[in-house]
Amino acid sequence: MPREKATEEVFQPDIGFLSGYRVLELGGQESLFAGKLLADLGAQVIKVEPPGGDPSRRLGPQAPQVDAIEAGLLWQAMNTGKQGITLDLKRGTGRELFMRLAATADVVIQGLPPGRLDELGLGYQDLRAVHPGLILVSITPFGDNGPYRDYAAGDLVICALSGLLYICGDPDRPPVRISLPQSWLHAGADAAAGAAMALFHRGRTGQGQKVVVSAFKALERVAYSSHILWDSNSRVMRRQGRGLPIQPLGTTLPIVWPCADGYVVFYIFGGQMGLLSNPALTAWMDEEGMAPAYMKNMDWANLDLGRTPQEEADHGLVEPVAAFFARHTQQALWQEGVKRRVMVYPVNDAAGVLADAHLAQRGFWVKMAHPAYAQELILPGPFVKTEQGLCRVRGPAPTLGQHNQEVYDALGLNQQRLAALGAERVV
Repeated sequence: MPREKATEEVFQPDIGFLSGYRVLELGGQESLFAGKLLADLGAQVIKVEPPGGDPSRRLGPQAPQVDAIEAGLLWQAMNTGKQGITLDLKRGTGRELFMRLAATADVVIQGLPPGRLDELGLGYQDLRAVHPGLILVSITPFGDNGPYRDYAAGDLVICALSGLLYICGDPDRPPVRISLPQSWLHAGADAAAGAAMALFHRGRTGQGQKVVVSAFKALERVAYSSHILWDSNSRVMRRQGRGLPIQPLGTTLPIVWPCADGYVVFYIFGGQMGLLSNPALTAWMDEEGMAPAYMKNMDWANLDLGRTPQEEADHGLVEPVAAFFARHTQQALWQEGVKRRVMVYPVNDAAGVLADAHLAQRGFWVKMAHPAYAQELILPGPFVKTEQGLCRVRGPAPTLGQHNQEVYDALGLNQQRLAALGAERVV
């Protein structure tokens, strides 16, 4: 994407949907997205890391020729707009400082294993003692009770147990996992929503509360269609791959098709559903001498794909359409398809998304200078657009311990005391 297309607008830092609220964020990748969403909404989010750095800093992909502690691009994307401090919660002094910080905060978001905060003396009851209105949001694999409570789980485990893994992939091979971790992103979105609702509740009642998010449950909802199918007629949804079988014959037509430079999505609907797109595609193919007589003579309004034999569908529809798509690029099919009202769409990879003209025109991408990088980073922009910039990306991810002086000064720690705590590896 041309760099000049990224947004460079400047907004006042104190304007946002959640301006005036302070959030403390603990934990690794489990809590990153929740904190980012609240920071985009204007909350002051303080990311609390151990003195050596949060392990999620080192998650890939990593930028080349950048110090390893700042090279994680996932870290850079998921921590925009936050402040960053270091603090060792395993040390008594560290826990004392955290409690003092909690007394000034509105929300604590944490992704530590269930029960870990209680073991440290930082559980919900401990936090309530210093701040009765505090909201504690815990992001867990399976929740804080039940038989799976203490199980450790990564994205693959949660994806498998949720039922989502079972329906991903081709029917003639084992299930395949979505390439990038999804569970903590969905759980993080739920956690951010839970924090916002709890703040609203506190505004009406004055009461803080404990919010617990289960990544297992969050991802289970993503596979909702399979549960609906089971509830409606006790059928188990199967992996469909790039084709969709149609009853009663089980005739299968592709949904994802190769093209000259990647893949596109197109479906040959039967009956009224395909009455606009199918004839338009046939006419387009005919102009290039690639439409078979089967398609040109088709009564599209009465096409019943479910009763069309597979061999007939393959020879008369699938093979000629596949040959036509293979001759054109994604963008050519997309742009001409829009003009002709043919429902064909690019299957974008990361580069395709970055180059998307619509996202560029709407200023979705933002450029961020970061002291560890020689060039500006291009990062996803806000998830809600407002004229006042009430939701926006408010700055780059913090370097390790970047805001120690600022945050601890507010607690009354002078530079000499802070330096001593640094030498003791408390901060």
